Order: sequence, then structure tokens, then C-alpha cells
Amino acid sequence: MELPEKKSPHKGLKKGLYLIPTAFTAANIAMGFLAVLSSVRGFQIINSNPEQAAVYFTYAAQAVAWAIVFDTLDGRVARMTRTATEIGVQLDSLADVLTFGIAPIVLIYSWAIGATFDESNVLHNFGVFALFMYLMCGAFRLARFNLQATRPRVLIEGTPKTDKKNFVGLPIPPAAGLLASIVYLHPLPLSVFDENLSHIYTVSIIVLLGVLGFLMISTLRYTSFKTTASGRQSGYLILVIAALGMLIWLYSHYMLFAIAVAYVAHGIVWYLLNLFRPSRRVRDAQIKNPV
Repeated sequence: MELPEKKSPHKGLKKGLYLIPTAFTAANIAMGFLAVLSSVRGFQIINSNPEQAAVYFTYAAQAVAWAIVFDTLDGRVARMTRTATEIGVQLDSLADVLTFGIAPIVLIYSWAIGATFDESNVLHNFGVFALFMYLMCGAFRLARFNLQATRPRVLIEGTPKTDKKNFVGLPIPPAAGLLASIVYLHPLPLSVFDENLSHIYTVSIIVLLGVLGFLMISTLRYTSFKTTASGRQSGYLILVIAALGMLIWLYSHYMLFAIAVAYVAHGIVWYLLNLFRPSRRVRDAQIKNPV
């Protein structure tokens, strides 16, 4: 009589590890879902109770911030446990469309554009157009990232190796994080200001949407923080993370905004520094005037 084949406990453990990144992705989706609901609820009571609306907008902004944490962890956990899968990449991108595409534009519309401008106002329609273009640019950015994520599979065919230290274009999570941090810094709807100020602030937000959309589809390099530090660098990194964590705990409104601005701006700064670097100017001159 044949004995039943015993399953190795390691195989079962390995299958269980695949659920961990998926759980973080599910948490990411949940945060996007809650952000949309909170934004809609806040928009409903703007005129009757702007203070309570600010509470809902704060919830929505915090949900986007937590989604960034979950989105960062799912990829890193998948790499650490070697449980990255093709379906995981696709599911993560679909989650990002909701949490960092749809949720932020619903929040910005409820907090700024819809609260400030009447639907008959031309600026209202222009703001809706800017929100749509932000969403399209974010979706394009995610589609390009998916292609880059599958690039190692065709290295055998001679495709150049991709740069894993940097992202091409502004990732959509930091773009959404900047929008959410602005709302978190001042959760009261912009309609509480007098008409001139509220219009100026709302138009500034519309311009920011255009800038973020352009940065997402650009070829500017943004650090990915995927490289691991070693030796003395790891010790410094722990100190920096600890310091940032304490500052965020004490001054979350200001620190989250500062971190978001710094990340979005550093790609532009790097580009300008490389553009005006002497070695680059010499190389460009040699290309234009070959000997």
C-alpha cells in the first residue's frame, strides 16, 4: 500500500508569503475607497457645516498618505520575500489608479474647485479638465511603469538594462501625496476665504495639477530608494528615518507637506544641475560640432 505523499511545510509557507504583498495592495485599495467616500461626504456639507467638512477632508488626505505607505511596502515585501508576480504588478497599478488617481482628484474637486466655482463658471470647467488630464497623465505613467517592470524578461533579446535606482518621470504616489498634503495642511474648503483669495488659491491648485501631470509623463529622473545602504550608510539611514519619523509625529501637517514638496522638486533640481554641468555642456558641444 502506497503511503500518502507528505507536503513539505516550506511549500505551504511559500504559498502563504504570496498573500502578504496582496494584503498591502488590498489595504491600498481600501484607503483609496475611504478617501473617495470622505471627500464626497465633505462636499455634501460644505455650505451647511464647513468645519465638519474639513474633518472629512482630513480623513481623505490621511487615507491617501496611508495608501502611500502601503503601496511602498507591498513592492518591498514582494522583493524581500521573492513573491513578486505578474498579476501582482497589474493589481498594484490598478490600485494606484484608484488611490492616487481618482481619490486625489475627487478630494481636490470637493475641497477646492467644486467648492469655489459654480458649474456655470468657465474656471470650473477648466478645473475639471485639469483634473481629467492629471488622471490621464497618471494612468499613462503607470502604463509606462508596467512596461519597465516587465523589461528584464526581454533582456536576452538585447534590450538595455533599465535603471532601477531611478524612476522615469514623477511617480503618481508622490504627486497624489503632494495634493493630499496641501489639503491636510489646510483642510477647510477654499470657499471659506473671500472671493478673490479663494479664486486665486483654486487657480493655483489647477496650475499645480497641470505641473504634476507634466512631470509624470516627463523623462525626468526621480530616485526610487530601492537600493539598500550598507555599512556606515545604513547607520546614517536609520538615524535619518528615526528623525523624520519623530518630526512627522510632532509636526505632521508641515512635515508631510515639506517631504512631498522636496520629492517632487528634487527631480527638477537634478535636471537643472545636470543641464548646466560643465561636462555636459562640453559633450553637447562635441555632438553639435564633431571634429
